[in-house]
Amino acid sequence: MSLIYEEQTWAVRAACADVDPDSLFVRGAAQRQVRQVCFSCPVRLECLADALDSNTVFGVWGGLTERERRALLRRFPNETNWYDRLKNSDEQLAVELRAGHVPRLSNR
Repeated sequence: MSLIYEEQTWAVRAACADVDPDSLFVRGAAQRQVRQVCFSCPVRLECLADALDSNTVFGVWGGLTERERRALLRRFPNETNWYDRLKNSDEQLAVELRAGHVPRLSNR
């Protein structure tokens, strides 16, 4: 299987692949429930990286809300390969995300 094909098909392996998409685009306390799905997902980092790379505005992606993703994009405005950063970086933020923890982005 080619790398390009694999990159385009991560979504079929997502924990939310069979979930009503409208249930993923929620606000407030309902986002915590969506996160539970995200943090049990085998392709969570791919999902988050894709949302960051494409500057996806709405919904919970990879376990992070719109606000959290905006904070990451502000912190690293020149990042061009989010998957590599999330998967391989030793910085605390990446370590927390790989471990399935929601990082505290406002304090960074």
